[in-house]
Amino acid sequence: MKTLCLSLGLLLVVACCCDAIPEALQYSTSPVNCCNAFSNTRVPRNKVFSIKKTHNSCMKNGFIVETVKGKLICFDQSFGWAQNLYKEIHNA
Repeated sequence: MKTLCLSLGLLLVVACCCDAIPEALQYSTSPVNCCNAFSNTRVPRNKVFSIKKTHNSCMKNGFIVETVKGKLICFDQSFGWAQNLYKEIHNA
């Protein structure tokens, strides 16, 4: 009987861990998006969903803007519009 309880308990723990792993991978902090080319066309503020900096390990540093439709657009880190947008969103 003890073996059965131990086996069921172990199975329950494994099932819980397996369910949590895909969710943890979704919030990974590894560099997923780097930029190879940059846009210099501004996006209307009401079309911007979010903006984030590229990861430090990327060869080219910049900003990644996500539009409300899910499109990702890269901007050079020296592009004034992107700098101002980043400050506006992250300091609000």
